[in-house]
Amino acid sequence: MRGACGRLIVIGAALSLAPRAAAQASHVVIVTGIGGGAEYAARFHASASAMAAAARSGGVPDGNIAYLAGDSAPGIARSTKANVERALGDALRRAGADDLVFVLLIGHGSHEGAESRLNLPGPDITAAGISSLLAGARSRRVVVVNAASGSGDFVAALAAPGRTIVTATQSSAERNETLFAQHFVAAFAGAGADTDKDGKTSVLEAFEYARREVARAYAADNRLLTEHAVLEDGADGAVARSLHLGAPARAASSADPAMARLLEQKRDVETRLAALRRRKDTMPATEYDAQLERLLVELAEKDAAIRGGSRTP
Repeated sequence: MRGACGRLIVIGAALSLAPRAAAQASHVVIVTGIGGGAEYAARFHASASAMAAAARSGGVPDGNIAYLAGDSAPGIARSTKANVERALGDALRRAGADDLVFVLLIGHGSHEGAESRLNLPGPDITAAGISSLLAGARSRRVVVVNAASGSGDFVAALAAPGRTIVTATQSSAERNETLFAQHFVAAFAGAGADTDKDGKTSVLEAFEYARREVARAYAADNRLLTEHAVLEDGADGAVARSLHLGAPARAASSADPAMARLLEQKRDVETRLAALRRRKDTMPATEYDAQLERLLVELAEKDAAIRGGSRTP
């Protein structure tokens, strides 16, 4: 899904957590690049700190959160290339097949030769370098969010089955400083992005919220939009719908049996979506597309009932 939501996203619903979520864990790696100035350093640190706090609030234990900073900060390790590789490698080794590995990159991006990169103190980390680290991941649920400028080329470099890739820009040519990080993090820190009111913010909800708020900020300043965010999960957003940080979505419907059934039915649809996606390479394209659309329509219907407070099971 590049830029605006595709046709299937329009008919799809917002997210909920898949079954067996209680047995799953989240491993979060947050990296800020070098600021190049006090203003940028403070901004990057504020977004990274807010993301770490949101992860904790969502149920991610401190031991599963790694925050590396490009500029010196008390008690925080520097985001040297070696430290980033070590932190990400550790998260990938500890994550089980059903765990979520969530990586957030914040800072200044650049493109040199054939390589897109995040500017770190010392040698930079490149899209190719991160791709090499991810190659050995056991987890089937990996999210990499590059909120830096010029980040768009990370999509092609990192896209693979089991991965959800988000970038603040659609190409390395969009080099102006981005606003995406602060709004993406705000989506997890508050309740405004939780469109299905299940008590948790999904990756897709955060992406849509940030994209919308970035556009509003540019419009309010009467500026031409110079960053166009991209989300790619190989399934037109169906995977990103099911991805949350931390604990399962709150069972807000515990006192409402009808709503509980709707949420359970929605989780069942998402499970079937994930199973269909795993069979994609073994199916004729027309059959896959037809089944995908039917499931997304079913998911949209469940979501509409949930958001409408329906009491129909």
